[in-house]
Amino acid sequence: MVISHEDADDITQDVFVKVWTKLDGFKAESALFTWIYRIATNECLNFLKKKRRRFMLPIHDVAAELSNIIDSDPMVSGNKVEKELQKALLTLPDKQRLVFNMKYFDEMPYKEISAILNVSIGGLKASYHLAVKKVSRFIEAESI
Repeated sequence: MVISHEDADDITQDVFVKVWTKLDGFKAESALFTWIYRIATNECLNFLKKKRRRFMLPIHDVAAELSNIIDSDPMVSGNKVEKELQKALLTLPDKQRLVFNMKYFDEMPYKEISAILNVSIGGLKASYHLAVKKVSRFIEAESI
């Protein structure tokens, strides 16, 4: 979601600190995995919001900045196709990109994504379908 390994490391650390400090508040109404994943998701989305506000950038400028990281950071691995997919994902709204990542890369079932994001399965399916269409259009436009 954040592309930069340094940012991902910082967010991961923040997630584990938050899990540790809030562990006594875990009510086991959901699986521990779901609870931790929800914390990680919220931390990631909050980080992206702060980054936009801090630099007063519109969403497209943040996407361009992250796209530059994909091209220039030696820590970002992958072949040309994988990097183009990552750039296409940057064009999606954060929550839509999150659903796409969870479904496509993490291979999570909709039911589990629904529990983590607290969104209906129908809404998730629609979001994923729209994301796939947008990614396809982006990749087609780039290959012309």
